[in-house]
Amino acid sequence: MKKLTLGQAAAGLACGELSSVQLTAAALAHIADEQGEGVRAFTRVYAPWAQRQALAADRRRAEGNPLSALDGVPVSVKDLFDVAGEATAAGSRVLAAAPVAAKHAAVVERLLQAGAVVIGKTNMTEFAYSGLGINPHYGTPANPWDRAVRRIPGGSSSGAAVAVAEGMCFGSIGSDTGGSVRIPAAFCGLTGFKPTARRISDGGLLPLSPSLDSIGVIAHDVAGCIVLDTAIAERPLQPQLKNLSQARFAVPQTLVLDDLDEEVAAAFHLSLQRLVEAGAQIEHIPCAEFAELAAINAAGGFTALESWRWHHALIAEHAEEYDPRVLSRIRRGQPLGEGDLQQLRQLRAEWQRRVTAAVQMFDALLMPTVPLVAPTIAGLEADEDAYFSINGAALRNPSVINFLDGCALSLPCQRPGGAPVGLMLAGLPMHDEALLGWALAIERCLAGA
Repeated sequence: MKKLTLGQAAAGLACGELSSVQLTAAALAHIADEQGEGVRAFTRVYAPWAQRQALAADRRRAEGNPLSALDGVPVSVKDLFDVAGEATAAGSRVLAAAPVAAKHAAVVERLLQAGAVVIGKTNMTEFAYSGLGINPHYGTPANPWDRAVRRIPGGSSSGAAVAVAEGMCFGSIGSDTGGSVRIPAAFCGLTGFKPTARRISDGGLLPLSPSLDSIGVIAHDVAGCIVLDTAIAERPLQPQLKNLSQARFAVPQTLVLDDLDEEVAAAFHLSLQRLVEAGAQIEHIPCAEFAELAAINAAGGFTALESWRWHHALIAEHAEEYDPRVLSRIRRGQPLGEGDLQQLRQLRAEWQRRVTAAVQMFDALLMPTVPLVAPTIAGLEADEDAYFSINGAALRNPSVINFLDGCALSLPCQRPGGAPVGLMLAGLPMHDEALLGWALAIERCLAGA
């Protein structure tokens, strides 16, 4: 069976040309393929359970009672969402003996209520604390691009992106604290949507930083992301295709355009050119506030402070079992206390106020998702300085939107035959519906439609 988008799979199910049993069997075969990345993309595969879910979905459709457009479509969830009856590992070995989850995470429950076939849990950076996707415990799934060289998938939702790209599922649910959905989507040539955090329940999510964590989705296209978001959100959206001739977009000039790879710069500027040709108005604005984030987060920020609070007892007993590169980042939060947290909250609120004032008249901000194309796994595993340098570069642009508490989406914008490059469009908090409407229009424009 050829690789399908989520929308194509759902349409095939709706018209009876495909069955959930067929789709699930094909997805499981891709996962089990010894020549593929399934063994590294997934930490758990729910083959018997997925087959039972698929049979139930086909029965509902035969009776004319599908639960949603997603009914019978195989999807995956990141390894930090609770699934009842098993311990949640979060890409680590540290929690192997932890108590099993008493119930499903909220998003897993909502997927099941929509009839989605939950096919397995995807690999990730340990405890979601890196934008690269490298995992020394379960292995690192290789990017689908330039597979022979084995490049990073991006993180922390690494397996989520590789699973979608390789046909192991049609959509993935991940988390995004500083870009962990958008970065792997950009590196792997996919679409990744980070909604406003409060729109999706985080019940049953193993946290990294509650102040910044959000739950997002990865699919081949915007339509697939909308279907997934509809399934997991408490209040579904109804995005409408926008008219680019009415668009007013802003391109920030501070920070987010620094040190772009030649390939990223070329793809980004070509994308802007196409949007202008389609009638969009694009303005270049300073956004000098972006330069303040390095100083605000100099001591580690919310992520270090809040992850240390969650992990310090585990680290006291199991430090040697952590990925050392993750452990070192968590430990940055050790000297930070309640006063630091309150100061961070005050600085963030003031920063958000000033950024909102500067950008609220625009329909979206446009920037490269990440400033570079995916480097090799081996190169970063062998060089700690390169690891931390590339990690900082990958997180730089997406993390601005998490600090803003905004919504954002990464769209593939690479030139034909080129390395995957992501174009990020971002909006203010709770502007998700309008942003997705603009994303549909930009996607069509970049595809030449």
